[in-house]
Amino acid sequence: MRKRIKEPPTPVERYNTIRRYIISLLEDNALSAKDISIYLKIQEKDVSGHLEHIRKTLNKNIQHLTITPAQCGKCGFVFIKRTRLTKPGKCPICRTSLINPPFFSIEAV
Repeated sequence: MRKRIKEPPTPVERYNTIRRYIISLLEDNALSAKDISIYLKIQEKDVSGHLEHIRKTLNKNIQHLTITPAQCGKCGFVFIKRTRLTKPGKCPICRTSLINPPFFSIEAV
């Protein structure tokens, strides 16, 4: 009986970078960091770094990253002044951790 030799799996070919994929996703939809990580099969904590870079490098005359701020699910507090792109841990008003994440999209100017 002959043993079957397994061939090593070939990686999926990517013709664009992850950031280009994120830009193309956000041009069509408003997505949270978790949604982006599911689409691209990357970790959610890596998405915020990519979004920060995208925000800095988009051509300001043509497109810009629009952020719908995170909101408390219990009291409705909106995190308007938050500059970080990650989801907050707790609400400063009611101290609950039930926070709706921020949503990101790219819009033309």
